Amino acid sequence: MKNVHIVPHMHWDREWYFSTEESRILLVNNMEEILEMLESNPEYPHYVLDGQTAILEDYFAIKPENKDRVKKLVQEGRLIIGPWYTQTDEMVVGGESIVRNLLYGLKDCEEFGSPMMIGYLPDSFGQSSQMPQILNGFDIKYSIFWRGTSERHGTDKTEFYWETDEGSKVLVQLFPLGYAIGKYLPEDEEKLQERINKYFAVLDRGATTGNIILPNGHDQMPIQKNIFTIMEKLRKLYPDREFFLSRYENIFAELERNQELPTLTGEFLDGKYSRVHRSIYSTRMDIKAANTRIENKITNILEPLASLAYSLGFEYHHGLIEPIWKEIMKNHAHDSIGCCCSDKVHQEISNRFFLAEEKVDQLIHFYKRKIVDSMATETEQDRLCAFNLLPYEREDVMTASVISKLGSFKLVDENNAELEFEVLDQEIMDPGLIDRQIVHYGNYDPFIKYTIQLKDRIPAMGYKTYFVTESDTEVRSSESAVDQVETDFYKITVNPNGTLNIFDKKLNKRFSNILMLEDGGDDGDEYDFSPLPDEKLIYSDKAKADVNIKQNQFEAVITIRYSLTVPENLDDRKNLLANSSVDVQITVTVAHHKPIIKVAFDIDNHAKDHRLRALIPTGIASSFSVSDNQFGSITRHVIDEAMDIWEEEDWDERPDSIYPMLTYAGLSDKEYGVSLLTNSSREYEIVGEEYDTIAVTLFRSVGVLGKENMLRRPGRPSGIKLPTPDSQLLGRISLDFSLLIHSDSTLKANVARMAKEYLTPIHFYNKIPFNAMKLNNAEIKTPLSYSFLNEVQPGAVLSTLKKAEKEDRYVLRFYNATDEEISASFEARHAVEEAQLANLNEQPMKLLKVQNNTFGTRVRTNQVRTILF
Repeated sequence: MKNVHIVPHMHWDREWYFSTEESRILLVNNMEEILEMLESNPEYPHYVLDGQTAILEDYFAIKPENKDRVKKLVQEGRLIIGPWYTQTDEMVVGGESIVRNLLYGLKDCEEFGSPMMIGYLPDSFGQSSQMPQILNGFDIKYSIFWRGTSERHGTDKTEFYWETDEGSKVLVQLFPLGYAIGKYLPEDEEKLQERINKYFAVLDRGATTGNIILPNGHDQMPIQKNIFTIMEKLRKLYPDREFFLSRYENIFAELERNQELPTLTGEFLDGKYSRVHRSIYSTRMDIKAANTRIENKITNILEPLASLAYSLGFEYHHGLIEPIWKEIMKNHAHDSIGCCCSDKVHQEISNRFFLAEEKVDQLIHFYKRKIVDSMATETEQDRLCAFNLLPYEREDVMTASVISKLGSFKLVDENNAELEFEVLDQEIMDPGLIDRQIVHYGNYDPFIKYTIQLKDRIPAMGYKTYFVTESDTEVRSSESAVDQVETDFYKITVNPNGTLNIFDKKLNKRFSNILMLEDGGDDGDEYDFSPLPDEKLIYSDKAKADVNIKQNQFEAVITIRYSLTVPENLDDRKNLLANSSVDVQITVTVAHHKPIIKVAFDIDNHAKDHRLRALIPTGIASSFSVSDNQFGSITRHVIDEAMDIWEEEDWDERPDSIYPMLTYAGLSDKEYGVSLLTNSSREYEIVGEEYDTIAVTLFRSVGVLGKENMLRRPGRPSGIKLPTPDSQLLGRISLDFSLLIHSDSTLKANVARMAKEYLTPIHFYNKIPFNAMKLNNAEIKTPLSYSFLNEVQPGAVLSTLKKAEKEDRYVLRFYNATDEEISASFEARHAVEEAQLANLNEQPMKLLKVQNNTFGTRVRTNQVRTILF
């Protein structure tokens, strides 16, 4: 007798082609029906609330009086909630974001009862290789998903173990036909049997026991009230099977009895049986770039800075930080961050990111102000304070703003040593912009806002203060116009078309035509790029660029401007009519003492239905690329070998080697490598006749949510055929990258650490006697310079430093992005009584040895570690 576990559930996209407000109205209606069924019918044992607590948050905003009803049903094991806050995407969402999604989802569950301890992501567009480690970090040992697998991963079964490089493992129950096969089951026996026969053929073939799941639910689907009638008909149609209402945990109990389940490794991005949309990583690049930027600000700046402030005696504002995370996690659901939504939903997503970034920026400013305002000093001189939020001392070229009425000034540190700097720019500021009270009392004397550049060493996870004092000597700049750039690492020239030639002095190698632009038609939709057949691509090789190069004693800045002529739309492109343009400004900034070349794109797009990419030739004909995923790296073939068989095997989509990254992607051999570091786009492809060129997508411009019969994605449309003119991205977009040329391979060079440094710039606070928002002086006195935490053994990549959610302890998280096991140890600059290895849920696991306030642990390749201290 075979068992069929019918699991009632709903898949609740908070937004998609419909808005959050539309789905909330349906939610209030549907929840009442669910609660009534569970309360009135003991034969209806369970209902799964889609594994995300944001549903409850939306519901209780309207129906707070029903909290006790929900709590009773959860505690009885009838209404099944959690563990996520939202149904996260796994491919372009950072590791800390996924950790916080579980952290806050499980925290939300505590008010009501036990959560569903399953990594339930039934619709994520692909599965990250690091998910078992993240799930294990919350004591979750089961996973359910749908998309991305095929037989070439090592099994044709739908039940298997999934293991990471460092040894974490989960038991997977695959949905081979998705989460909606049991939607709206019909009472008509002929139609019911026709549907179920198709399902059983697939489910039986993949099962390793006599148990299969029939998920009874769908997107925004109300509860199926006649399910008992349906079950009677199923029993009559299939007398050799047992049909009963169940929950997902029950099937895992059956699977665990099978001692011979296969074990798979790696990421799942195959579009054979279900679409994973490998080019969705670049839809609505304005939104994607905002997510990248804000994630990096929270984890690299805000949380370490708040920890720094907390170590000095200030409050760590969990109550302000958690809502920021939740604001962006509402955008991390697969459809939302995929940006395969209607224009009105994208407006809502953009607005959430706007609010989140404003909250982040203002809280960063607040913490810096509290620290600097409280400094123990007898002088009232203006101050400039530099914050380094990495756990090692950094010498850096830094750019800061100083606001003053002084016509000339000098910077002096606490030891009265004067620091050399240059003034890059100065502008007059109306005093009312600084504090309206100044002009309220009749003082209209202007201030000067100086943009200055300096180079100095800043303490590890700490800060250094300079006093702004009057000077008799006018500050002069050594900046001058030059024809080429020369630094400690590079000689750089610019071609007439705006591309760069870079000579690496350490490697004695030349790299030519860097940052050539490639433009091609995009006949796709918000899910996928689709090229025009046999199209001749447009390159910026014939552009006539306006180039300006300036260099001072600290760094060089190259400004490149040109207009790339392109067709206005697809019809013009097919007719070879170039009648529109993309206006491009590229600003390249190169410090003399560092190998990182910063690249900022400011683009004004006037054309529709096209894709623009920047090309980075490396001279390395490699068979694989390396990029990062959550807390580690992933190695991928530059050509997916399934390209030869996808049509023959009738894949749902072509397996183009367009891939996601989080902070970097690189090509290397044993001698050297070239990497792209990103604070915006997270999509790349390795291209060129020799597969030696990194192509980073700058943006895709499309005008429809879903489209059918695309060149690389045959058959039905994904989503619906809804016009989305805003996704044409007409207008301005800004993107930030860096280039890094290094010796050794990508992993041996620890490119992830260089990316972390690029994404953690030195922050400044300029204290002057005026401020629009007044604060009373704190009782705390802070030192003029400070270091909170220093790494003793370099190698690990800091993920974040924060205060624990429930204890007065610090959470230090880091990972190993190299190809060898390393030791990581840290020294705190205050007394450490105890340090413990913890899981991702901030629960202590093992006591660590503490000696002279120093503690640490071994870290395996692609392993994330958390220490509570």
